[in-house]
Amino acid sequence: MAGAVRRVGVAERRARLALRHHLAPAARAAGVVEVARDLVGLHATDPASVFLAAAARMRAPEVAAVEHALYEDRLLLRMLGMRRTMFVVPVELAPVVHAACTQAIAVAQRRLTVQLLDQAGVAEDPARWLEEVEAATLEALEARGGATAAELTAAEPRLRQRLLLAEGKRYASMPNVTARVLLQLAADGRIVRGRPRGSWISSQYRWSPIGSWLPGGMAAWSTEAAQAELVRGWLAGFGPGTAADLRWWTGLTAGQVKRALAAAGAAEVDLDGTPGLVLADDLEPPPPAEPWVALLPALDPTVMGWSGREWYLGEHGPTLFDRNGNAGPTVWWDGRIVGGWAQRRDGEVAVRLLEDVGAEGAAAVEAAAGRLQAWLGTVRVTPRFRTPLERELRA
Repeated sequence: MAGAVRRVGVAERRARLALRHHLAPAARAAGVVEVARDLVGLHATDPASVFLAAAARMRAPEVAAVEHALYEDRLLLRMLGMRRTMFVVPVELAPVVHAACTQAIAVAQRRLTVQLLDQAGVAEDPARWLEEVEAATLEALEARGGATAAELTAAEPRLRQRLLLAEGKRYASMPNVTARVLLQLAADGRIVRGRPRGSWISSQYRWSPIGSWLPGGMAAWSTEAAQAELVRGWLAGFGPGTAADLRWWTGLTAGQVKRALAAAGAAEVDLDGTPGLVLADDLEPPPPAEPWVALLPALDPTVMGWSGREWYLGEHGPTLFDRNGNAGPTVWWDGRIVGGWAQRRDGEVAVRLLEDVGAEGAAAVEAAAGRLQAWLGTVRVTPRFRTPLERELRA
């Protein structure tokens, strides 16, 4: 009947995922910037995940190409974003993420740092002390063009101030204030994490002024406009999904998501009885995708793209996720997760299938594991967040 809500079944959702996430062979991307743009960023808490996620989707996956986009052409930027999680995003998206999510994070982090400084008895006015140290740190960084945390601490001795964290807990610690100051400057959009010390799996970054990546700094967006643009990007890449998916993925409140959905022009669809959302001009079904296989890394943006994961994860969550909801390495066959993988100490990429995928699927998975093993070569990757199956396979 006229005006009926269109049904989008699991098969169509999987076809959209295959094509829009560049996982089907015919949909592979020309480069990492295209991947990061279409997936609204690559999870970057674990540095290796950025490269592995990009490699799984590129026609010609090369570490050097990803590094060049990140550190030479500077088309990508590493930043704190949705859910207070680290992402690598295209530079044109960075101001959107900053205004939609990071500015609120920055306010909360500044409040916490001032509280910790007050507890440490650093100064009568800890907020002013923090601002002065930030200004001195930024001045030292701009004078050098780029520097490590250790180099900045040597240049600004007040960064050695100790803070007591988790007092009374068995994991209590007394780090210096350097990390919190640098995190604050980054969250405020004044500095950016640059090339790491060491290889592509390292997380010890050099820091640079934001102008090195974004001349003129972060472009100004209103919070509401940025949140609408962020939601629009998620719907384009991950839709259909639910409002709950969006609340989880963005970290925004229910009210913020509701306003952003209205501004983005979302339309309702039926996800097998659950109200779903797509962009109003994205109601046509995609062409079918050929069968495909992928070995995706821990914290991959596709695996972490929805909070309602039954349609592609099935009952494998307890085996493939840790207790905090972090995804480990996964094996995909034709639009669903069918197993997990791990790299052993000798470099072997070991796979375990958790369901029957038939002879064709099993052969495709084995071939993909061999390709990944060859691509990794002498590099050894251990996920930052360990999951039950990954630990078992690596043992």
